[in-house]
Amino acid sequence: MSYAPKTPARHQRSRSEAKTPLTPSLITGLNSFSLATPAKSRGDTTNPFISSSKHMSSSRPVGRPVSSGRPKSCSRPSSPAKRPSSGGINVTHTLQRQASAGVIRKGGIESRMDVVTRDYVPPPKPEVRRSKSQPSRDTRDRFITTRDTTEDLTAKLDFLTLNPQGASPGHTARLAAATGVSLNSRVLSYHEPPPSASSDLLSEQRELVRPLYARPGSLPTSTSSSSNKSRKISSQPERVLDAPGILDDFYLNLLSWSSLNVLAVALEGSTYMWKAESGDVVHLGDAPEGSYVSSVDFSNDGQFLGVGIGSGEVELWDLETQTKLRTMTGHSTQVACLSWNKHILSSGCGDGSIWHHDVRLARHKVGELTGHQGEVCGLKWREDGELLASGGNDNVVNVWDGRIGDVAPGTRGTARWTKRNHTAAVKAIAWCPWQPSLLASGGGTNDATVHIWNTTTGARLHSLVTPSQITSLQWSPHKKEFLTTHGYPTNAVMIHAYPSLERVAEIRDAHDSRVLWSAIGPGGDVVVTGAGDENLKFWRVWDVPKERKSKAKEFKEGGRGSTKSGILAIR
Repeated sequence: MSYAPKTPARHQRSRSEAKTPLTPSLITGLNSFSLATPAKSRGDTTNPFISSSKHMSSSRPVGRPVSSGRPKSCSRPSSPAKRPSSGGINVTHTLQRQASAGVIRKGGIESRMDVVTRDYVPPPKPEVRRSKSQPSRDTRDRFITTRDTTEDLTAKLDFLTLNPQGASPGHTARLAAATGVSLNSRVLSYHEPPPSASSDLLSEQRELVRPLYARPGSLPTSTSSSSNKSRKISSQPERVLDAPGILDDFYLNLLSWSSLNVLAVALEGSTYMWKAESGDVVHLGDAPEGSYVSSVDFSNDGQFLGVGIGSGEVELWDLETQTKLRTMTGHSTQVACLSWNKHILSSGCGDGSIWHHDVRLARHKVGELTGHQGEVCGLKWREDGELLASGGNDNVVNVWDGRIGDVAPGTRGTARWTKRNHTAAVKAIAWCPWQPSLLASGGGTNDATVHIWNTTTGARLHSLVTPSQITSLQWSPHKKEFLTTHGYPTNAVMIHAYPSLERVAEIRDAHDSRVLWSAIGPGGDVVVTGAGDENLKFWRVWDVPKERKSKAKEFKEGGRGSTKSGILAIR
C-alpha cells in the first residue's frame, strides 16, 4: 500500500529577541540601499540573489551571518532586500538605535535617503445605509422628465430673445415681423398694469346679482321651516291649487282675496274666481285678443272686481251677474296695480302715472298723480281712505293725500311724503290694520329691505334686512306681526314680530320658483301665495281669536269637501 509523500513542515525558528519596530518610510528607504558588514564568513555562493564578483566593487560582499549552533543546511536564504552591494554604508550601533527609534538627523546619512511622502491609503469602505420606510422622492421635472440636471434649462427673461444668428436668419426675420417683436429684445418683460375699466357696469352687475348667490344658512334642509319655541308653523300648505299659465312677472299683481271669501286669480289672458266655501271655480272673462291680464283687485264690499289689462285698459266686473260693466281707457301701457277706495278705483301705469277712476261717472278719470319716474308696481289705499301709498320701479315710495275733492280736468296732485331709501323697485306695500299710521314697504333684489314708516311725521321707524328680494307684505290683523314673501334665492315665506323685528318663523323654499304674490283671507289666519311654478298654496300662519273661530271653521269645512286630493285645477 503506497502513501502520498507528506510535505515536510517548515522549521519554525524560535527567537528570543523582540522585534524592532521600523516606520514604513524608513523601511522603504533602507530597501534601496545595500548594507555591508565586516567580513566574518564567506557568503553563500548558492544564493541566487547574490550578484557575481565581477559586478561587485572592491569590498567583498558577505551574506547574513549564520548564528552559531545552527547547521548551514537549515538556514534560510538571505533576504534580497539586504543583499550586499558596492558602495555600502557601514551600519553602526548608533545608526541602528536611531533607525529603531525613527529619528532622522539633519545632515546625517538617514537624511540622504529617499523617504516616501505618499504612503498607501486604503480605499474608504462604502457606507451602509438602512432602507427608508418610504421611497425616495423623485426630483426630476414632472413635465420634462428628460431634463438634464447638470444644465439648468430654466429660461430667464434676460435670455428670452430672438437669435438672429440661428440656422435660418431669414426665417427668424420673418417670424419677428409676423409677431411684431423686434430682434434682440425681450419676448417677456414687465410692464405697467392695465388701466382699470372706464365703466363700472361690470361691478354694478356683480352687486346686483350678489344677493342671488348669497343664500343664507341656518336651516338643515332646503324645504324645512324654522320657528321659535312658542310658535309651530307647518312647512306644508293646507291646500294647493293648480294655476297653469300664470305669468312669472315681478311687477304684476295677479291675486286678490275678497271679504266674501272669494279668490281672484289671473292666468295669462283669463280671469278666474275660486269660491273657498264651496270650492267652485268660475271663469269670469278674458282679456282682449293679443293682450293679457296684468292686475286684479276686489272692491271693499267684495261685489265688484277691477281688472287691469296689459294694453292699458281697466275693466269693471260684477261678480253676482258675472258680467263686465264697463271698460275705462286712457293709460298708454300696462296697468300693473289696482286699489279700491269706496267707489274710487286707482290704477298704476307703466308710464309712472296714477289715475283715479270714479266708476259711477261716465267721465271716470277724476284725478292723476305724477310722482314716479318709473313704472308703478305697488299701490294700496289705507282702510279709512285718507292716504294712498305707491311704490315704483324708480325705487321711490310716495304717500298721497286721499282727499280728492272737486277736481278740474288736468288737475294733478303732489305727494305728501316721498321716500328714497330703497335701492330697488318697491312692489311690496302694506298698511298696518291695528295702527293706521304705520306703512311697511319692501324693496327688490338689490335692496331686500323692509322699511316701516310713520306716515303722520314722515319718519322711518324701523328697517329690516332680509336675505332676498321682497315681493309682497301682509300685516296680521290679530297679532303684532307681519309676513313677507321672497324671491330668489330663498323662495321663502317669513313672519316677523313687531316692533322687535325678530324672525318668528320661516318656510324656506315654499315654492319651486320665486314667491311673487300673496293675499290674506277675510279671517286673517290664512295666507295664499302664488309663484312662477304655477301653484297657489294656502298657509295657516296665524291663530284666530276666540270670537272669530267660527268663521275660520266655516272656511275650513267649506273647502274640505272640494279638496279631497289637496289639489284643485283652475281652468
